[in-house]
Formats: sequence, structure tokens, C-alpha cells
Amino acid sequence: MELKIIASKFSIESREVAKMVGKTHAHLIRDIETYIDYISTEPKLDSLKYFIESSYKDSKGEIRKCYLITKMGCEMIANKLTGQKGVMFTASYVDKFNKMERKIEKPKFELPQTFSEALRLAADVIDENQRLKPAADYTHKILANRSLETVSVIAKNYGMSPIKFNKLLHELGIQFKQGGVWYLYAKYQDKGYTHAEPFEYSDTNGNKKLNNTMKWTQKGQKFLYDFLKAKGILPIIELEGIV
Repeated sequence: MELKIIASKFSIESREVAKMVGKTHAHLIRDIETYIDYISTEPKLDSLKYFIESSYKDSKGEIRKCYLITKMGCEMIANKLTGQKGVMFTASYVDKFNKMERKIEKPKFELPQTFSEALRLAADVIDENQRLKPAADYTHKILANRSLETVSVIAKNYGMSPIKFNKLLHELGIQFKQGGVWYLYAKYQDKGYTHAEPFEYSDTNGNKKLNNTMKWTQKGQKFLYDFLKAKGILPIIELEGIV
């Protein structure tokens, strides 16, 4: 399994880290989410600098949760290990990150010197276009759909539940909750990202009430895509393209 460059960060997937530290993946996920809970109590800290929620397809084709772990995240995990296990894990992840750094320092493009090199370059370009195609398809899907979209649908595209996705947007400073309804923070209001749609419901006494639900416009969906991508959070279709 290769390291991935996510939003200019190097990361190792949690499944590989679990093997490196001798834990089950479920156990490591539990530890990571405990770390995230602790980090979230300090407003000045950003858990996304350490752990980025992601997903993968298991052998049955089902979507499973995992995390992309940055160098800072690996350091946090290493600090919890002792003895030989801690030393071996530290040596392993440091070696991996150093190799990635050396790799991107190499010249990005060299002119082919022979016909066979030119063919290889052409094949590489085709492979890269195929890799980027899911991203283009997802963006095209957003731009082609001019209707309002619920957060449930958008969250599903990222392999998350609506509750988890709303919580993520709150943690990223995009929205807040008031009276059971999500609203955008001031700097994102009046940009045409969302639309408040009224809906009727009955309270515990059977009285008819009216409230609003927030739906995302085409412009808002494109904003979310660009914002989350910059944080290293990609829709499932793009993750499938780079795994």
C-alpha cells in the first residue's frame, strides 16, 4: 500500500498502520477516534492535521471506514507505544515519509530521449487521465444537477451518515445548529450556497408546526467539494480512483 498525497499532506492509511503497530484495524480506529475526541475539545487544534476520515471497499465490495494518518498523526500514535514496538513503528513511518519527500523532489517531467520512452510517457498520461476521471465525473455530476440537494445525499457521496457529515461541517467552521436547524456561519451566508426550505411537522401534542430545513444549491455543492478536497476529504468515487 502506497502513501498518498492528500491536500499537500503525506498520509498512510490506517489499515497499514494497524499492521505496523500490531493492532487490529478496529482497535486502531477506536484509538484514533478517541484522539479526535480529545483534540476536538481544544478549538485551536485541528484533528484533520492528524487524522482524515476516509473509506475503502472490502472484499465483499462494501464501503468501510478508515483514516488517512499524517506524519503528525503517526507521531501521536508512536508516543503511545513503548519499547521495541514503538521504535520499530517510528523507524518505519519516518522512512516512508522521507521516501515520499525524496520522490516529489525529483524533476516532474523530462523529455523522452527514445521512441520507447515516448510510448511509455504516452501510456503514463493515459493512466493519469483515467485516475483523474472520477474527479471530473463527480464535478460534472454536481454541475449537471441544478436542483437543491439534501445533506443526506451529499453525505452518502462521501460515505458518511448525515449526522457525521453535519458534525464535520460544523467542526470545519462552515455551519452551526440552532433550534434543531443548521445554518451557515456569517462568512458563508448570502453567497447562494444554501436554501431554507420550510416543512410541516407535528409536535408531541399533535400541533402542526413549521420549521426550515437547509438544502444545498449547485453552487453550494461545488463549494463543499472544493473546500473538503482542500482538506483531503474526497467523495467515494474519487477515493476508488486513487486506491
